Amino acid sequence: MSVDKLITRNFRNLHDLDINFHSKFNFFVGDNGSGKSSLLEALFYLGHGKSFRTSKTEALVCYKKSDFVVSIKNDNNCQLGLSRNVSTGETNIKIDGERHYRLSVLAKNIAIQIVTPESFKLFFGGPKERRRFIDLGMFHVEHDFSTLWKSFNRVLKQRNACIRLGNSSSNSSSMLTYWTDQFCELSKQVAQVRFEYTSAIIKELDVWLAMLLPDLKSRVTVQYLQGWPQKKELKEVLFDNIMREASYGYSLYGAHKFDVKFLLDKQSLETQLSRGQQKLFLLALTFAQAKLIAQVNRVKPILLIDDIGAELDINSRRALSSALEQLDCQVLITAIECEVLQPFFDRLAIIDNDHKYDSCIDSDKINPESNSTTKLENYKVFHVKHGEITAMYPDNSE
Repeated sequence: MSVDKLITRNFRNLHDLDINFHSKFNFFVGDNGSGKSSLLEALFYLGHGKSFRTSKTEALVCYKKSDFVVSIKNDNNCQLGLSRNVSTGETNIKIDGERHYRLSVLAKNIAIQIVTPESFKLFFGGPKERRRFIDLGMFHVEHDFSTLWKSFNRVLKQRNACIRLGNSSSNSSSMLTYWTDQFCELSKQVAQVRFEYTSAIIKELDVWLAMLLPDLKSRVTVQYLQGWPQKKELKEVLFDNIMREASYGYSLYGAHKFDVKFLLDKQSLETQLSRGQQKLFLLALTFAQAKLIAQVNRVKPILLIDDIGAELDINSRRALSSALEQLDCQVLITAIECEVLQPFFDRLAIIDNDHKYDSCIDSDKINPESNSTTKLENYKVFHVKHGEITAMYPDNSE
């Protein structure tokens, strides 16, 4: 799917928006603080029920306002909307006018993938960030995973409660045995589904690394860690660590401890790559997941890339431009200056209220060896200033 129209009310520093997107490429140019990231955040919030920038919902509403609205119409003419009152905490979700009560119902209708400066947490934020990345993809690709994961978490909570009880009751030992059996069985099921999905990600990742980091592709490996030693049964590991778990008060091994490690020459990838190379790897990984999601008929992903110019030199942006052409999804990209978008265009005239860029990316600046094949009819360009978003190409006045 793609987003045809976005409507926002009282969201961040954005003026009330009612804008139409292109089904392929959409570029947003503006200064820092103009509202570019807020635009991406609005779409992300609709798809995930949370922000990628803050955990404080009250930070998302305009100054002196108590509620905000984010709504889209997709290419199937389906209307998805969410409103949130930050004073009462009430959330109102509607799909084609019908009221819903779970945020997960929105995620079933819109799949948002994003790369931002915060995405580097995938390397530095610990296993939790990598688990979140993999599981978000699995939600869209493995339709039964959400139910399986909920069952696992329910059993995990019960087992942890029994561990904390210790020997305080006569039934605690038998209860711990019961929940441990359930825990081990569900851990194995979750681990198997994750292993299959991670294997698919790794295979697809090779394709995108060949485009974005061809010199490093053969040196990159991905290590899958299921959450307990590979050569041991989980029940055996738990039995050997009864005393340790009792001292900590929770389960130390199981599917909730899953991790993937990205290695270059068998060393942590983030310690070996430059910041720009790390960003290209994040993009390749995100593209791999987006491609898997696109293969599922239920929903196609929407890709958000914030501040495309940061960390990426012109050669990297040329490689990225070529790679994006291979993705079957809608793309929204932000940039501070139009010049950094040069590899994505052949020729572009941009006009805003203050300046006229007569072919700021003109034919004399285009590298003849560039692989960019983006056609003029395949994109829209918007200018973002003080929360206002104006279409620059094609010019709405035409």
